[in-house]
Amino acid sequence: MATTALVGTQWGDEGKGKIIDILAAKADVVVRAQGGNNAGHTVVSNGVTYKLRLIPSGILYAGCDCVIAGGVVVDPKALLAELADITEKGVKTDRLHIDERVHIILPYHLKLDALSEKARGGKDIGTTGRGIGPCYTDRAERSGIRMYDFIHPEIFKEKLFDRVKAKNKIITQVYGGEPLDASAIYEEYTAYAKKLEKYVTDTSVLVYDAIKSGRNVLLEGAQGTLLDLGFGTYPYVTSSHPISGGFCVGAGIGPTAIDECIGIAKAYTTRVGKGPFPTELDDEIGEKIRTVGAEFGTVTGRARRCGWLDTVILRLAVRLNGLTSLALNKLDTLSGIEELKVCIAYEKDGKRTDHFPADIEELAKCKPVYVTLPGWKEDITKVNKFEDLPLNARKYVEYIEKQINCRVSMVGVGPDRTQSIYR
Repeated sequence: MATTALVGTQWGDEGKGKIIDILAAKADVVVRAQGGNNAGHTVVSNGVTYKLRLIPSGILYAGCDCVIAGGVVVDPKALLAELADITEKGVKTDRLHIDERVHIILPYHLKLDALSEKARGGKDIGTTGRGIGPCYTDRAERSGIRMYDFIHPEIFKEKLFDRVKAKNKIITQVYGGEPLDASAIYEEYTAYAKKLEKYVTDTSVLVYDAIKSGRNVLLEGAQGTLLDLGFGTYPYVTSSHPISGGFCVGAGIGPTAIDECIGIAKAYTTRVGKGPFPTELDDEIGEKIRTVGAEFGTVTGRARRCGWLDTVILRLAVRLNGLTSLALNKLDTLSGIEELKVCIAYEKDGKRTDHFPADIEELAKCKPVYVTLPGWKEDITKVNKFEDLPLNARKYVEYIEKQINCRVSMVGVGPDRTQSIYR
């Protein structure tokens, strides 16, 4: 396994949790390198469902070191609630490590997230409201509070009171909101810091040493390629870099440390939030996919927009991430649909293009160019060999491989970790 990066290839929600969980069984170290609790991995193991938002999926395996690396932003209250939940289910957390450099999400981030979205009116981004963007904003303008500051009470107090004073001006004078009480925040959050302090270390050293000593390291992705701050459907994106290059920056390792990069895709396309979506289905088939695939957000519960598979998007993901293979999830969701469409290109202003546009204004003008493939009626949820899939299901997978010039190494036929076909 060596060092493997696992990335979402669409707008997130590709079912990365299950694939991460499968690979985590072979990993010595699992690293979450970016994002915050705006992402979620749902893992079903032995009939028990775990909804992980910040904690790496390797936490379900004894002996696996789990790292929340420096590129992540952490809401201490949310993290402690997550720790309490999995502890109650019998999971040990003594091998969790949090980097000293992670930035802390505080009440003013949550408040500013809500106020700014409201101020945008009909042009809102559709954020999860978890304070992720405002926290990354502070990080970029060098006014953030990091985990090191957080676990040192005097440093935390000085910085917190300074930040609350500045943020209250924005909250009250720009948005007309109610000011926050710095003393109350300090009292509440220093209690959280005491509980988290035992997990804090320099994880970049831990990960580097693990790679150099030949341990198996898994870099788990949150969100997806089209939510990347630089290369996604800006401004309808997240505030970090969920592509393979972002893992290097977030975890503190060089690009040559990654041996394999596996992309995760659904057998169709979904997205949450606003923005252009060329293959979106606003009809009975779209509703069927949403219902059968249980397409509702792990974190927000919001219904996901559903559409046909878009190979223009997947080719972008292959290129940006340097994918060595693809894991195709939820093939079983398409069972029973008589005809399946696959988008192979876009048409814009009477011209065909094979490439994903850089700007959403251009994307909004794009119409999908479809190829229609025959579907299958059989239930495939108990199939464990590729050759045992219905002929049309196999042809569907093989057609995707040819379109994106990337091998499909794994096919998901159900939510449980056992419902995976390896090729």
